[in-house]
Amino acid sequence: MTYITKPRLHHPLLKPNGLGFTRRDYEGKVSTLCAGCGHDSISASIIQACYEIDLPPHRLAKLSGIGCSSKTPDYFVGSSHGFNSVHGRMPSVLTGANLANRELIYLGVSGDGDSASIGLGQFAHSIRRGVNMTYIVENNGVYGLTKGQFSATSDMGSKSKKGVTNLDQPIDLVGLALQLGASFVARSFSGDKAQLVPLIKAAIRHKGAAFIDVISPCVQFNNHAGSTKSFDYVREHNAAVNRLDIIEEREEILVDYAPGSVELVTQHDGSVLRLRKLDGGYDPTNRISAITKLQEHQARGEIVTGLLYVDPAADDLHDHLNTVETPLNQLGDAQLIPGAKALDALNASLR
Repeated sequence: MTYITKPRLHHPLLKPNGLGFTRRDYEGKVSTLCAGCGHDSISASIIQACYEIDLPPHRLAKLSGIGCSSKTPDYFVGSSHGFNSVHGRMPSVLTGANLANRELIYLGVSGDGDSASIGLGQFAHSIRRGVNMTYIVENNGVYGLTKGQFSATSDMGSKSKKGVTNLDQPIDLVGLALQLGASFVARSFSGDKAQLVPLIKAAIRHKGAAFIDVISPCVQFNNHAGSTKSFDYVREHNAAVNRLDIIEEREEILVDYAPGSVELVTQHDGSVLRLRKLDGGYDPTNRISAITKLQEHQARGEIVTGLLYVDPAADDLHDHLNTVETPLNQLGDAQLIPGAKALDALNASLR
């Protein structure tokens, strides 16, 4: 299907964003995934998020590994930079690219097999180092390219399409991301665009390691009775911790309303935002509470979605390494090769 070129003609009434681009301008090639695949819904959410935040396509660098999920960068923002690495090695390639050119916006797309199995160490180190990126795992709980074997995120007790029961404990990438120090952690469902789009928008704008685990049912191998990653199961066991949207920075709008009530707030563009205050409250800036909430709902067989944790004042790998503001790939020999005297002085300072 990728040989089929999308028509260049755009409907004249398509609404442009602040850069003059329409939503069509953020699309990619025709998808070759199975009809109804949750991954295509995630691609659609990425397209919508990039369109809504006026993201310049030439500033986006999208990287992936191997698997059904790692094919999806070909299906969104076709005029951006892209690199498809080997199985499980996307995080290290993204880290190197980020260190070389900090001016680009980095989006890593991976799968549960790519990140939770062969690439688990790569995932862990990129998160703990605070690489400035949006890391999205399209989590379907199976190896969709190799006939639907259980992946490392498959829940214990879940059944395969052939009726085989998984006896292994699952790896929870959200729990790992929280423990490893990610400064933005969220989980969503490919079938919940109203929740996923704002999360992607916020993650792209976040400075530091932003991780989103997206449950994405595999229609071929993991969308049946007995699967804990099917469309029906996730919808029935979804426990959202917050309802959210992302708003451009403008003059402050203040509201005061009681827990459990709904408040209508008129925004600067004239649109109306419905705010629902959850009873008891949920603080997404408390990492320990996020881990506790995650484990409490897991014990009840519920899937927690929404923005679980965020550190608004987070720093990133460049801050840790104290690199210069100018991207390293733009520095010349005079800055990169300071000479023997500078090297001697550096060595002396370390003695």
